[in-house]
Amino acid sequence: MSRKIKWLIRLSFLAYMIYIYLTVFRQGGYFSFLLLNTFLGYLPIEAAMHIDHKQPTIFFVLLIILWLLFYPNAPYLLTDLFHLSSIDPYNHTTGLMTFNLHMWLTFTNLLVSSLSCTILGTWSLEYVADQIMLKIKLNHTWMRNILVVIFITASSVGIYIGRFLRLHTAYLFLSPNWVINDLVKMWNPRMMIFVIFMTIIQMVDWITLRCYLKANSKIEELPQKKVNNDVA
Repeated sequence: MSRKIKWLIRLSFLAYMIYIYLTVFRQGGYFSFLLLNTFLGYLPIEAAMHIDHKQPTIFFVLLIILWLLFYPNAPYLLTDLFHLSSIDPYNHTTGLMTFNLHMWLTFTNLLVSSLSCTILGTWSLEYVADQIMLKIKLNHTWMRNILVVIFITASSVGIYIGRFLRLHTAYLFLSPNWVINDLVKMWNPRMMIFVIFMTIIQMVDWITLRCYLKANSKIEELPQKKVNNDVA
């Protein structure tokens, strides 16, 4: 990712969070959580931008750990879509959807936060996996994909922790004993099923991104092939 694109992403998120602060958070409404959740969802994206396999190993590993700790915050925003249930979108008399612009603005805010953090979070997943493979000097696609699946599964566990145990990443540093105690007690069949559901969702998102990147790379190859044919 070029420096120009990185700064475009940073400034776009900054502008969006200022907008959420001014129009939602300061009003003290139900959806004030969007500001914090969007900020947390952005952190792994920013962390990934600083990762480079050419960095010293210790610094590289520390950045990978930092990214992994915050990465679940990105797909976590998908679960915020359940808050749409607090909106009553239907006219109880006609049964039709209400044309309420404030309702649609709330819908837009939730979707922008969820989609931007999830899509760019998935980019960070791809990028970090590639950097790790470059660092260890391996070029095995199957190993890279296994690494991605491990990260996705770990992220699904993180989503469960955040959504149901209500533990933020910062608590690992502030109250480690309390966090570890809750983590040990959380394992049960229902929790594992939830993790599977979240893993499926993230896998679909990742595979979709992979298909797009592969299709896009083939499209970019077409002009080059045409030039080669014309020269021949």
